[in-house]
Amino acid sequence: MKPLSVKNLTMITAGKLVHGSDKVLIQYGAYRLKQVKKTNTALFTDKHIVNWKSLESLFPLVLVTDWSYSPKEIPSQVIIINVANVDEAYWKFVHFYRSQFNIPIVAITGTSGKTTTKEMIKHILSAENKVAATTLSSNSRTASLQYLLSIDDETEAAVFETAVGSPGDVKKAGKYFKPSIGVITNIGAHHLNYCKTLEGYIEAKGEMLDIIDPAGSLILNAEDVNTSKIDLSRFHGKIIKVGKHKSSDFRASNIRYHKNGMLFNVHHKKMSYEIFVPGFGEHQVYNALAAIAAVYEIGVPIPMAAEQLRSFRHLNKQLQLFEGINDSVLLDDTWSITTTSLEAALKVLNELGVGKKKIAIIGTITDLGSWGYTIHEQAGELINRIGVDVLITIGEHARIMADHAIDLGFSSHVYTFRNSTFVYKLLQNLIDENTIVLIKGDMYSKQIFELAAKLKVKTVPPAE
Repeated sequence: MKPLSVKNLTMITAGKLVHGSDKVLIQYGAYRLKQVKKTNTALFTDKHIVNWKSLESLFPLVLVTDWSYSPKEIPSQVIIINVANVDEAYWKFVHFYRSQFNIPIVAITGTSGKTTTKEMIKHILSAENKVAATTLSSNSRTASLQYLLSIDDETEAAVFETAVGSPGDVKKAGKYFKPSIGVITNIGAHHLNYCKTLEGYIEAKGEMLDIIDPAGSLILNAEDVNTSKIDLSRFHGKIIKVGKHKSSDFRASNIRYHKNGMLFNVHHKKMSYEIFVPGFGEHQVYNALAAIAAVYEIGVPIPMAAEQLRSFRHLNKQLQLFEGINDSVLLDDTWSITTTSLEAALKVLNELGVGKKKIAIIGTITDLGSWGYTIHEQAGELINRIGVDVLITIGEHARIMADHAIDLGFSSHVYTFRNSTFVYKLLQNLIDENTIVLIKGDMYSKQIFELAAKLKVKTVPPAE
């Protein structure tokens, strides 16, 4: 955070300093007491603090509050700024802080690929710039303030994920970040427990259009069906499309698998460039296209972006290749699971598994609410269409996938389990040196996590 004096904060919030020195410098911000981790923090709260002794290690502490404290109860190293409305004062502070920086800020949302795309953009920009960014997939609404305050005078660009847990999340993130570039990687079916319907989820993702600077840019997947349902008429900035379709501003062609990654050509403004991106799957090409488009808008030439992408390290547990038990090959894709990412994983399994026995171990898709049965049936349709030699599901809801695939005519071997207790023993008898295994699930599933660990022998070394 760019240091700010109590005197300046008092003016910004239209408050009144009622206790303490106005010369104390503020280096951190918080709107919940549990977010206060260090000294010199400004805490915006309407709660009455009683137990000051437990906070002594955090002094000096600046309180922006509408609570009237007795001067006798306030410790000497606590600064009190009284305001009429804490919420209004908080947003005055946020808007002021954001206004201090005229730098490109990229906001990314999407069902799948947003963390990878964000990390690619960060990796490319970091070659010559100091970049502020969300940490891996830590993108909750409660973290937005700390990410905004991670921007300081030396920051030259920023890239943040704006996740959708429920409607309004993207708009709320936009109030903090005010991005100049927005990216929607794709829209599948997820978080329907709060968005209620697929249309509601699409609308929640479409809030991205409302938070981008009017003179900014919006980057979209040209071929994503659900993204095409967003009404773009309310967006008056620059629309950039990426994909394989001829309408794409950044168009991929000649896509092929290479050692530990993908090779493809990107076409832009009548020029063609060969790109290598670590990580398997056509979806990784789309992630790279969105990243290249975003950094190009910031001023990074495509050849420079291509050179940086070669050294990108794709994320753990995202189609990560391992040597598995019994000399098999293991694809660990246990970061998250949606129908979008499941389809991508099954396609990679089939591409890498040509001539091998292909086994898919699939866990439950979460955050679906009343849509759980329908979405798991859709997953069954994907399994039947793409195909594997052996299907193993773990969990009661995951069984719906298997049952529906069978109903549709899926004729390969199918095993369904309530939990993972007997799965490893089964696999020991199924797996050999001519087998490739995909394990697909959610990072919060302990059973999937532990099974993936037991199936690994060592990481396959990256390409030179």
